[in-house]
Amino acid sequence: MSDLIRFGVSLEKGLLARFDKAIRKNKWASRSDALRDLIRAELIKQDWTEGEGEVAGAVTLIYDHHRRDLLGKLTDVQHDYQGLVLSTLHVHLDHDHCLEIIAVKGIPAEIQKLAATLRTIPGVMHGTLMMSATGKNLA
Repeated sequence: MSDLIRFGVSLEKGLLARFDKAIRKNKWASRSDALRDLIRAELIKQDWTEGEGEVAGAVTLIYDHHRRDLLGKLTDVQHDYQGLVLSTLHVHLDHDHCLEIIAVKGIPAEIQKLAATLRTIPGVMHGTLMMSATGKNLA
């Protein structure tokens, strides 16, 4: 880290006690590490909601691979959004169910549209979008 700045924070005793408990539970090395992570998480969320700049994330899908034409539809949608899709990981969970993880990078609104389109394909049982950052603005 290049330019560290120290600042004071005032908290109620009970709130600080809960924060310290969360620090121990999440294995942060210090209050400073915890604050950095929490600030970054909030800024990433803001990047996703304000739609400014490029972001990264992962779309996860659980689906029944026996569903007719499902794999073709999933592939077609990913090809329609090929500028966003970086990579996919396909995992066989059991005889009937698969997990697909799709790494994405691009404009938040477009990624959210891709995730919504994939989630609504018949045969997809569950889908989530994990929002993250490209790392450029996290220092």
